[in-house]
Parts: sequence; C-alpha cells; structure tokens
Amino acid sequence: MQSLQILYEDKNLVIINKPAGLVVHTDGRTKEESVIDWVAQKYPENKDVGEPLKIVTGEVIKRYGIVHRIDRETSGVLVIAKNQETYEHLKKQFLDRTIEKFYHAVVYGEMRYDEGLINLPIGRHKSDFRKWTADDNTRGIVKEALTYYKVLARKDKMSLVEVNPQTGRTHQIRVHLNAVGHPIVGDKLYAPTKKALDGIDRLALHSYSIELETLEGKVLKIKAPYPEDFAQAVENFK
Repeated sequence: MQSLQILYEDKNLVIINKPAGLVVHTDGRTKEESVIDWVAQKYPENKDVGEPLKIVTGEVIKRYGIVHRIDRETSGVLVIAKNQETYEHLKKQFLDRTIEKFYHAVVYGEMRYDEGLINLPIGRHKSDFRKWTADDNTRGIVKEALTYYKVLARKDKMSLVEVNPQTGRTHQIRVHLNAVGHPIVGDKLYAPTKKALDGIDRLALHSYSIELETLEGKVLKIKAPYPEDFAQAVENFK
C-alpha cells in the first residue's frame, strides 16, 4: 500500500492529500488498492467509525471514518474522522453546508465571466448509467445543485478555475462545467472527444482546500499542494 500524504492530524481527525488514480473505496467489482485500505492499515481502530456502506455488488463495507468522497481521478483534500462523535460533527457540517470546499480545475475554453453561480439541478442521465446531467436528458429524481466559480487565469483557449460547490451531488463540478460549455480538461466521460493537455493525461481537477470546524470549535483551513501533473498544467497559464 502506497504511503499517503497527511496534511493535518489530531486526536479526532486526519486530513490527507489523495493522489489521482486512487479510489476512496472499492466498488466490489475489481480488486485494487483504496483509501480505505490505507486507513484500515494505519488506523485499524477506525473500523466502526462512520456508517457502513452498501456497494453495487450488495456487499456492505466499513467506511473507517471517511466522511466524504472525491472521484478516483481527482486529487486533493480528503477528511477522515477518528471517532464517531467527530464523524457526526463533520457530517452535520456537510449537511448544513457550512464546510467550505474549493477545487481547482483546468477547463476547455476561455470563460466569459470572471465569476458566477451555476444553478442547475442534476439527475441521472437517461441513457448512460455512468453519467449525470443538468439538461433534459435526466431520469428519476432531479436534485438542486449549486456551484460558485471564479476564473483564476485564461490562456490559449483554456481557463484555470476555482470552484466552490455548495451542494454535494455526484460528479457535480464536472456536470456543471460541462453544462455551461467548459468541460474539464481530460474528462473522458463528459468530454471524450476533446484533446488532452500537455503535462496531464487525467481529469484536471484538484480538491485544493477545505475549511471546517473541529469538535473543539477550532476552525481549520487546510490546503493540499498540487501534484506534479496538475502543477505542470497550471504552469501553462504563466
């Protein structure tokens, strides 16, 4: 099991910098390393922290205190609770939308506005079970989704964007940016025909920072350094 970078740790929680390509937990279909494997090895006492999760195979797995998820290809900040009280405290902040999460993304096209709010409900795609959508091709339940964005740089028909999702829908950032005509570079699901960017051959999305309140009432703001490939992509804007 590879060693993961710890950004912050105290007696109640640990915050890591997840590398791109590593899943948070297995889907049960394939055998591969996951963040949960790392937590189980390093913090075995975390076994019963959180809520058991039923995966697509029907198997129920332990969460080992993982409070939220980020996609396999996304790098960056991930929070793990070390006890149930902290887990519940953090979960409530996510539900109340008081936790602030910021992502950095490289998108296709030079975005017209310097900042804005994308307010488009999201639902499952009508014909592709892998995808979610913010257009009329939805099926089943459609849920509110809000994403603030700010353009950090523009160059060569690309934009570097800071994104602050206010809701936590599956693939929300990817779906919303695609819906406004600026899919994320390297997104093989939502922009499969677009060319890749020199220096990065995966989804150009990094969970950059998180701001939360600890059990003791302390406000933490933790930033995750860019991995090498994302840093190279950002260099293209200089």
